[in-house]
Amino acid sequence: MATQIHQWYLSSMSVQNIIPAFALYGEHDQFPDVIHIEDFSVRAPIHDWRILPHRHSQMSQLFMVKTGRIEARTDDENHVIGKKNFLYIPEHCVHEFVFKPGSQGKIFSYPVSVVRTVSPSTDQVASALSRPFAGSVDASLKQMTQMLDDIAGGSGPFRAQQIMGMAHSVLAHLADISISDVAPDQMPKHSRLFALDELIAQNLSTGWSASDFAKALSLSTGHLSRMCRTATGHGAATYIEQRRMQEACRLLAFTQLPVSEIGYRLGFINPSHFSKRFRAARGQTPTNYRALFTA
Repeated sequence: MATQIHQWYLSSMSVQNIIPAFALYGEHDQFPDVIHIEDFSVRAPIHDWRILPHRHSQMSQLFMVKTGRIEARTDDENHVIGKKNFLYIPEHCVHEFVFKPGSQGKIFSYPVSVVRTVSPSTDQVASALSRPFAGSVDASLKQMTQMLDDIAGGSGPFRAQQIMGMAHSVLAHLADISISDVAPDQMPKHSRLFALDELIAQNLSTGWSASDFAKALSLSTGHLSRMCRTATGHGAATYIEQRRMQEACRLLAFTQLPVSEIGYRLGFINPSHFSKRFRAARGQTPTNYRALFTA
């Protein structure tokens, strides 16, 4: 990643041993509207144009750069988002930013209740909006987000309904952009897998097995495994472990928690067993993975 964000990451990592989850950055209050729209200038300058690692458990966001630049990291991906480009970030994805001072643009924040009700609902739309991705702001996205911003600034009797309709149009267009980068043979995730993802996030430290998650979803273990295998090529047990290891990667990269503590938080009583499982999943030890972000 660019030197600026790398140097800032090293200076901030030592004081961050949790990855906070916010409604809006720095806030834990209830979400303020159907969706939320704000300029970069509202929040970024207050934080010296640097946004610490965090996530949103119930919200996705769209960042659109008008002028300037954002150097961003989303989980283990790096992005440089320049003029007339965008970055979409789904719920649960850990992200951090360094804005070029004076950058202009807008942030559109969509509660999960809006993202998950794009109609008619399909697994393909939900899958397309479940990963971070970046791209150029095309004419349609520019026009739709401008209309959405105009509607949100109004006060008509059916303002909320208009916001919902236009927000869904924006999200459906983003889904179109997202799937253009996906391999044609990649299957969309079944809607039940999104419910499984939520359960895994809520039970990272419990050590639940595939059968425990299947029971919570009112499914047989075999049925859950078939759904996981259809979407990802892996059975339920492997899918669940991959999600745990994804969280391990986030904690290793974005905090300075000891490796043993990360293992405990993910349901591994024995630190050596955690290290063994992490190496099997990622091809390197937790310490070596962390070194990628601190060297």
